[in-house]
Amino acid sequence: MCRSIKPLYNFAPPATDDEIRAAALQYVRKISGFSKPSQANAAAFEAAVEAISAASRDLLAALETSAAPKNREVEAARQRARSARRFSDSA
Repeated sequence: MCRSIKPLYNFAPPATDDEIRAAALQYVRKISGFSKPSQANAAAFEAAVEAISAASRDLLAALETSAAPKNREVEAARQRARSARRFSDSA
């Protein structure tokens, strides 16, 4: 999975349309191999981003959980700590 795509489900406050679109954009960039498509591919690229955004919104709306919503700041701190451990000099 692309490391820059973050989980969006079960957070308080819920994921915004901008966050969903950003994740869809990262996904399309990853599978297409383009960070910015040519003019010839721009329409197909944008259509894919919109389709994946819509599917992601539908998925997030349909999911159910009994777990308490996660706090964005706590999860971000947890990821920073994990990254620091992962990339620290262990030599």
